[in-house]
Amino acid sequence: MSLLACVCHALEVTAEEVEGQPGCPYRSCVVAGAVAWDGCSDPCSNDAAGGQLTVSVARMYPSSTFPTKDQTVRGLRGCPQVSTTAAELVVTPLRCAPTVDERGCPPSCEEFEAAARVPRVDAVTVYNAVLCCLPTTAGRRGRQFVMGQQRFLGPEGGSASTSG
Repeated sequence: MSLLACVCHALEVTAEEVEGQPGCPYRSCVVAGAVAWDGCSDPCSNDAAGGQLTVSVARMYPSSTFPTKDQTVRGLRGCPQVSTTAAELVVTPLRCAPTVDERGCPPSCEEFEAAARVPRVDAVTVYNAVLCCLPTTAGRRGRQFVMGQQRFLGPEGGSASTSG
């Protein structure tokens, strides 16, 4: 199972267990680089809840002693191979956040509070999914990895997220 599929499955299971928690967003993609926050108010989607789940590569680097970045100066001759190529993967569950209504009134504190709970539950779900699933994506030998920190982002443009 891919990392994206694993996290999506975990979000679905969490939605069944936690009242009011949305499942995996309709838009689930592997993307290159920074994530465009365009999964809310999508007229092309059949998903009323909106949002998106993405997995992207933030950076890649050589590593002779994982996870340390290899700073070895290399010559111009030949093509010496690096023992390991490390990659920083970013999993971003993007959720729609309350915005001003048609009269220009801001969301209520209750709406903000309910919307703030969703990314917190997403953060725990994604963290646990990565811990359980990432080692199995490399077959029998497993995969070495280090968990980075998660950051809470937004709300911005009607969206809120965790990233890490």
